[in-house]
Amino acid sequence: MDPSIQKHFTVVDYVIFAVLLAASMGIGLYYALSGGRQRTTQEFLMADRSMRCLPVSLSLIASFQSAVAIIGVPAEIYTHGTQYWFIGCAYVLGLLIPAHVFIPVLYRLRLSSAYQYLELRFSKAVRICGTLTFIFQMVIYMGVCVYTPAFALNAVTGFELWGAVLATGLVCTVYTTMGGLKAVIWTDVFQTIVMFAGQLAVIVVGVHQTGGVSEVWRKVWEGNRISALDLNPDPTERHTFWTLAVGGVFLMLSLYGVNQAQVQRYLSARTEKEAVRSCYMVFPSLQLALALSCVMGLVMFARYCGEDPSDKLGTSSRDAMVIYFVMDMLQGLPGLPGLFVACLFSAALSTISSAFNSLATVTMEDLIKPHFPAMSEARATLLSKVLAMSYGLVCLAMAYLTHLMGDSVLQVALKIFGMVGGPILGLFCLGMFFPWANSVVTTCLTFLTVVNSQVNHQSLFFSHSSGLKSFYSLSYMWYSAFNCFTVIVIGLIISFLTGPMKEQDVTPGTIYPLLGTLFGFLPARLKKKLCCVTPLGQTVFPPQHKEINGLDFQQEGAPSEEEIETFLRDGHTPFVEHETTV
Repeated sequence: MDPSIQKHFTVVDYVIFAVLLAASMGIGLYYALSGGRQRTTQEFLMADRSMRCLPVSLSLIASFQSAVAIIGVPAEIYTHGTQYWFIGCAYVLGLLIPAHVFIPVLYRLRLSSAYQYLELRFSKAVRICGTLTFIFQMVIYMGVCVYTPAFALNAVTGFELWGAVLATGLVCTVYTTMGGLKAVIWTDVFQTIVMFAGQLAVIVVGVHQTGGVSEVWRKVWEGNRISALDLNPDPTERHTFWTLAVGGVFLMLSLYGVNQAQVQRYLSARTEKEAVRSCYMVFPSLQLALALSCVMGLVMFARYCGEDPSDKLGTSSRDAMVIYFVMDMLQGLPGLPGLFVACLFSAALSTISSAFNSLATVTMEDLIKPHFPAMSEARATLLSKVLAMSYGLVCLAMAYLTHLMGDSVLQVALKIFGMVGGPILGLFCLGMFFPWANSVVTTCLTFLTVVNSQVNHQSLFFSHSSGLKSFYSLSYMWYSAFNCFTVIVIGLIISFLTGPMKEQDVTPGTIYPLLGTLFGFLPARLKKKLCCVTPLGQTVFPPQHKEINGLDFQQEGAPSEEEIETFLRDGHTPFVEHETTV
């Protein structure tokens, strides 16, 4: 980078940044020493299922409103205009469907891991396959999230790259390991406030220094950065209304419907109503976050009028332009550059802490507990903490590999969720909406996971050469929808060829009565033949000390995690109180 334009932190900026890290550590320490002191897996991994809707909703925002979005969205708007803003239309269905479809089904089954559903509905092999796919997805994404802010800060200020990576990764690992999910959720709340404050400060100062709102509008209009509604139906077009508003719905569903990091927050809520409310509360906050990022990109353009920063910054990455803009705007205003950097690293911390905790949960619940059913609660809790710490170290290793990627960080992140999250979404939809789908669908998920892993590796870290390039020439915003429908279609074909599942063989409570609602006009006999009469039920577990199928439950109401796992492992299914029969 040209030394003449390099920006520098003041002492106040360093203090603010240090306060962010210290506050996050303090929250983790508080929850490590208060309450049950994280002595059970129920508290460490599920926050004792005691969370209210407000902290859950803010945590849902923070989990994927990462540094990737705070840097990537303004860079996208600066380079290509406001077309990306139309992804906000996808937030409507992308949050309504999880609130009224996925949350009721998953919450009533009293699960800890979303992939326990896959075993209930299909088989253990499908559960393990889903878990491994999620681990692959999140490990890659963690590397992107922790490397992105450190790289951008280094490019503009000369701030030590790997020092920032280590500080972020280690602080996050410590407070996640100490305080469990409660610490993760409450640090997310604190970090979300810091994120909004940092972005707002940059926008206000940037508009003022550019000459006011009218001057910003004039420059972005003359610079053709206000995009009209593009209704081009071509699926290979990078961003149109259809790719963003329709393709974006499937991307949102893969994140807010079936991704363990989000599902775990729903399941930590005190009641199902609290979980649904938290999903509703996410909508305005996500729209605000999107608006702040897009406006920031427009103010950047008004300031530099589309200038190419690569020569000055010594890098072709437009993502570094965002940090340069911030430091340029806020230079001479002590504390504000530090506030934005705190905002940026808050986003990174909230995302990777969510990843650590959710990865520890699925590893423990899906890969370890089923094989060691006699493990004591104390040992299981200790192992969960070791897993969270181990994933923190893996995150640092992935950050090193991230510098090999060629696309913008925003596009890389959305590709990851589309390529890997799409097949998982398809599997859940196949299980919930199509009662006749059988467990042989493992074949189709395994096939798509292998294919997508190869494409992921090729498209994220190396240049496109041949082979699957044409197959994936469609817009990356369609990846999730394409993979979801591919899993559903192949799964249904395989199910019919190998023998569809009969209604009496479907685990109660695992089906959402979508087909029964859509085909309500059909005769009852035909509906029964189509197996679309299975109701959505309210899971009811046996009362205190009542022996059911040879299993003695020791508490009133909801059973412990060990009781549920033993119940499922022995081939039993929860009792289901039928609410509606379609």
